[in-house]
Amino acid sequence: MNTLPNQIVIENVIQCKMRGKVAYQSHFPSSVGLQLIYVKPFDLPSGKGYQRPVDSKRCEDFASYLSKGEDALFTPILLNAASSWEFICYDRHRPSYGRLFCKGKASLMDGQHRMGGIDKYTRETNSDLNVPFLAFHSLDEDEEVKLFDTINTKAKGIGPSLSKFLRRDSDDISWVATELMIRKDSPFYNIGTIIGKRSKGRHVTLQNVYRTLHLLTADYRISSISKEEKLTVALTYYDTIRQNFAAEWSDYKEFRLTHIVCLDALSLAGNHVLLKCMSEGKKHIDLTAIQRHVKRLSLDWSSQGPLKYLKGMSGSRTLATDLKEQMLPH
Repeated sequence: MNTLPNQIVIENVIQCKMRGKVAYQSHFPSSVGLQLIYVKPFDLPSGKGYQRPVDSKRCEDFASYLSKGEDALFTPILLNAASSWEFICYDRHRPSYGRLFCKGKASLMDGQHRMGGIDKYTRETNSDLNVPFLAFHSLDEDEEVKLFDTINTKAKGIGPSLSKFLRRDSDDISWVATELMIRKDSPFYNIGTIIGKRSKGRHVTLQNVYRTLHLLTADYRISSISKEEKLTVALTYYDTIRQNFAAEWSDYKEFRLTHIVCLDALSLAGNHVLLKCMSEGKKHIDLTAIQRHVKRLSLDWSSQGPLKYLKGMSGSRTLATDLKEQMLPH
């Protein structure tokens, strides 16, 4: 399973030590790498397997990511050569730089879906890619399983809020959501958190605002306006709500106004308000008209009031119907 029909040589390798373990860093062409690695599935008869079945969707997503060209960078894969790779330095004066003679395959510990996506992408485009790697010279099976477990259970993703912040230059709604968090004239400035970690007084995450903005701008006539106008419109709409219900906006514990279920309801209803304030055949939205409609709202937002048990998107839609009728009476 892990033998190679012919020895493979990898050039320009750096040998190093990590916590007492010898490791190698370099890259290989994807066509070579796909021959050089194998996976230990969780159901190996030996009981020493650990890899999950490949998720084809994740491989397809990574192949799609690679199609973006030079911007599609990715991290090194992690391998265990299990003593089947031999390092020879080029020059005894530089003992850590040389080539690897690979007599057997290396076990792929991290990067299964990256390699699956690379395989798909290179086959479809008839191309080759350089794949960076970090390979341990030799880990025993228990060490390998333990490292795999650590990588997949201890590592913490950046979270959706920080992800939206990082995409603010390439995605309009991420940009608007970020501006609503960092501008001092925004109603979310004092109650929001960009990194997604809630704390006392900061209970609305960037991801929450991102999602609610999607509801507010859902209609194509609104989503097609510039990001700057989206920001102006959103600021006007939410800040008018804050001004109308100042005490409720600033007291998360006693009132439900800034709970996500209610913000989403306000955005669902607000989508209809914005369309009503948009000039016929034009993309301009009348900000004064937005304020006029919002000021018609009259509701008991208290935590122990009629909204006490409101939950989820179904709750948001139910409340949105009432809010829309108040702001846009027939």
